[in-house]
Amino acid sequence: MEIILKQDVANLGYKDDIVKVKDGYANNYLLPRGYAIMATPVNKKIHAENMRQRAHKEEALRKNAETRQAALNGKVVKLIVKVGENGQLFGGINNIMVSEALKEQHNYDVDRKDIVVETIKTIGTYTAKVNIYRDIKAELGIEVVAE
Repeated sequence: MEIILKQDVANLGYKDDIVKVKDGYANNYLLPRGYAIMATPVNKKIHAENMRQRAHKEEALRKNAETRQAALNGKVVKLIVKVGENGQLFGGINNIMVSEALKEQHNYDVDRKDIVVETIKTIGTYTAKVNIYRDIKAELGIEVVAE
């Protein structure tokens, strides 16, 4: 079944994408929750017209995202944490900590949901991905240091 997404859906697509999904997934999950609409010929025409009108705004958003990507690439965030005897952290580093440190150290506000951090349990240097806009992503360095 073809559907038109009304908002971003993880592991499926972005807002205004036309995607094919299984009937049960569409009928039981996406359509009742308002995440998508059926891709009927009428809805496809309306979608095409909306996308044509929105193309200029889309280009501006993409340029803005590319400048944010250039600003974020290569930045390094230093996190000072408490560690145990063998270098293990008490707890772990998560995307909230990275977001707050980025705001404090570089005065750059990024939503915590847009930061993807692997599990960090020891001191060292790591990288995190920052989802800026659709397929535009930046890489952020994370330096974990003992207190």
